[in-house]
Amino acid sequence: MRSDLMKKGLEKAPHRSLLKALGLTDDEINKPLIGVVNSFNEIVPGHMELGKISDAVKKGVLMSGGTPLEYPAIAVCDGIAMNHEGMKYSLCSREVIADSIEIMTKAHALDGLVMIPNCDKNVPAMLMAAARLNIPTVIVSGGPMLAGNNLGQSIDLTTVFEGVGKVKNGIMTMEELNVIENTACPTCGSCAGMFTANSMNCLTEAIGMGLSGNGTIPAVSSERIRLAKNAGKRVMTLVREDIKPRDIMTKEALMNALAVDMALGCSTNSVLHLMAVASELELDLDLELINSVSSKTPNLCRLSPAGPYHVSDLNMAGGVQSVMYELSKKNLVNTSCITVEGKVKDRLKHQSLNNKIIADIDSPYDKFGGIKILFGNLALDGAVVKKSAVKKEMYVHSGPARVFESEEDATEAILGGKINSGDVIIIRYEGPKGGPGMREMLTPTSSIAGMGLDGSVALITDGRFSGGTKGAAIGHVSPEAYDGGVIAFVKEGDTIEIDIPNGILNLKVNDDELNIRKENWVKPEKNLKGYLKKYRKLVSSASEGAVLV
Repeated sequence: MRSDLMKKGLEKAPHRSLLKALGLTDDEINKPLIGVVNSFNEIVPGHMELGKISDAVKKGVLMSGGTPLEYPAIAVCDGIAMNHEGMKYSLCSREVIADSIEIMTKAHALDGLVMIPNCDKNVPAMLMAAARLNIPTVIVSGGPMLAGNNLGQSIDLTTVFEGVGKVKNGIMTMEELNVIENTACPTCGSCAGMFTANSMNCLTEAIGMGLSGNGTIPAVSSERIRLAKNAGKRVMTLVREDIKPRDIMTKEALMNALAVDMALGCSTNSVLHLMAVASELELDLDLELINSVSSKTPNLCRLSPAGPYHVSDLNMAGGVQSVMYELSKKNLVNTSCITVEGKVKDRLKHQSLNNKIIADIDSPYDKFGGIKILFGNLALDGAVVKKSAVKKEMYVHSGPARVFESEEDATEAILGGKINSGDVIIIRYEGPKGGPGMREMLTPTSSIAGMGLDGSVALITDGRFSGGTKGAAIGHVSPEAYDGGVIAFVKEGDTIEIDIPNGILNLKVNDDELNIRKENWVKPEKNLKGYLKKYRKLVSSASEGAVLV
């Protein structure tokens, strides 16, 4: 056992003494020591009940002959951090979480891990940590929130964000918004749609690092508790058989995850996170490859914000495994890949129980995947859009640029009625370095929708978007403005060309004019302190996953 490094032999008597100070017996010390990484806190709604999940995991470990040892991980609620300084710290937290798990696990020579994430950045962070540490690991999330209900219609957090724009536009009263505010998030759990948290929890299952149901069983379901117990039991099997994350998270497994990503219509943030996981695994995963998978994988689901359904509906229709079953009909997933509970083919037990929620592979919502990568002189290294959540009238669009140097300035203009039909909003200096922190911008995109402009206005940024974003919202523009990307040289009124089906994003300005603008450019600097100062120095481009290098 790996833990023998710190508990066996004469020299380790002091170490055993400290373990006994925890109340552990010799019998417990001699068993495999399993770290239970619990990201519980009392701020994030998706994490408030993770103590129950952790208790269940520990019971599973105990039932199967291990000794569980719990330690914490931080988590940020993107919804609460949205549209203020706090969002600069969301993506940054991914690296802090991965690093802290590495530190705790290595420092204490643990034999295996069960990691308990739920919300946006701590899910990919734990996948990154698993890849880096490469000791037997199971990931079990806290599960999705149930959708709210307003006058018989399912609603969620994005309904509230869009409601702000509707109030500003005079089509909703404050009283009506208050009702939605009080009903949109009715339970604990990761927000109810196919937003970033649920996207990554589903992709964790697709990669093979989570048990069947990890991505979709509701947070408030007793089945989630049973899943957690089984995760605790399962890690002990992995320890005995020495099955490690890199045995599971192969290139083929990542390709499976990409196929599921396209079929589900996951958050654009999944592109950043899968590339970051691939980086930890020392595997190649670039934007061209992602486009290749999208070009041959049909979009089978229209979950909020792309459609009326929520993750709890997906669960009732069969969940991730039913989506993979449909994909397997066309050999779009590799069923020989191993998972934490056997091979992929052993988990594909049933087809969709509702063809409206999970479409048949021969009758998809779209013959192409939910995410599209765009290239052009405005995004030489690529940009990302959630195509499945774009209205078809905006697939091809050309319009005048409306340029803003920050999210706040753009939001003020949108809610102030200063944006016109046909405009292309540019928000720059919000990238990984420029922000720094690559803020997620649900407020401006939801405001556009709430103002009734999502069928006529596009938004382009070197920042990123919430998985709850809908409309022609194009993010991750690389190179970013801070690095001298062309987005830094766009001027008010310039014509922007968008062609989503053909993957094109261009600024219609000739090279001579661009060169003049570049010569006169002065990079804006901010007086940074603390973690953001370190982060700017180390972070890579969004086109590489915004990893620290």
